[in-house]
Amino acid sequence: QVQLVESGGGLVQAGGSLRLSCAASGRTDSSYAMGWFRQAPGKEREFVAVVNWSGRFTRYADSVKGRFTISRDSAKNTSYLEMNSLKPEDTAVYYCATLRSDSLQYYGTARRYDYWGRGTQVTVSS
Repeated sequence: QVQLVESGGGLVQAGGSLRLSCAASGRTDSSYAMGWFRQAPGKEREFVAVVNWSGRFTRYADSVKGRFTISRDSAKNTSYLEMNSLKPEDTAVYYCATLRSDSLQYYGTARRYDYWGRGTQVTVSS
């Protein structure tokens, strides 16, 4: 079992920044990819960003490209999501999740991820 704990969410004004963290513990495997998803009220969970084990492979949803940056520190089993130029439409609960390296091509599909955190709320006011 792997436990994931997100932190760093909060309330911020439009145009502001937040940095989310996702700490993994338990039977961690540094070869897995780490992804971020978000879910707004009344909407489906959507892909935000993913980073592979080395940090050299990253992908982003079009809606956050150029504003969000994903990274990871494998030594700390931690992934980060730096969010800049936040917009009210970024308001959601943000979740991190792990993805086996052999499933990396399915990075945009939530059901392919194995372990999930409980989420952290991000609220962007206009």
